[in-house]
Amino acid sequence: MFEKLFLLVKNNAGTAVISNPLIPEKYRDAVINDASSSIIEVLKGQMESGKLKDLVKYFQFSGVYNNPLISSAVKKFANKLNNFYNIDSAEAMKIANALIPPVMQEMIRESKSEQNKEFALSSLLSKLSGNFIDMNVLLNQIAI
Repeated sequence: MFEKLFLLVKNNAGTAVISNPLIPEKYRDAVINDASSSIIEVLKGQMESGKLKDLVKYFQFSGVYNNPLISSAVKKFANKLNNFYNIDSAEAMKIANALIPPVMQEMIRESKSEQNKEFALSSLLSKLSGNFIDMNVLLNQIAI
């Protein structure tokens, strides 16, 4: 699942990362990896803080660009760009806003797709939890 997320980010990284003169070619894969890890960290943090129901709602209702999860992932990624790649804060936010929301929207679409079982919500949540919990059982108990 994490490799699929990396590829999803890479496929959306065009103008934000790949053809961005602020990001040297030698750092592009690392930047894409940092974008992926920012998304994973935010989703995992949501689970760990007991907000699983909110996380499930995020994946069930598309068109949630103003969702705090997206804002958190954008900020986390922008901070990494600023701290690790010396990209100034304003530019880092532009890059993060150009990349993270479309990737997270595509994750929602993929999670609803019958063809892509790896991004299915129960599979995604199980991977984020370290496969310690059968998320199918837990998701069936959550009434939204």
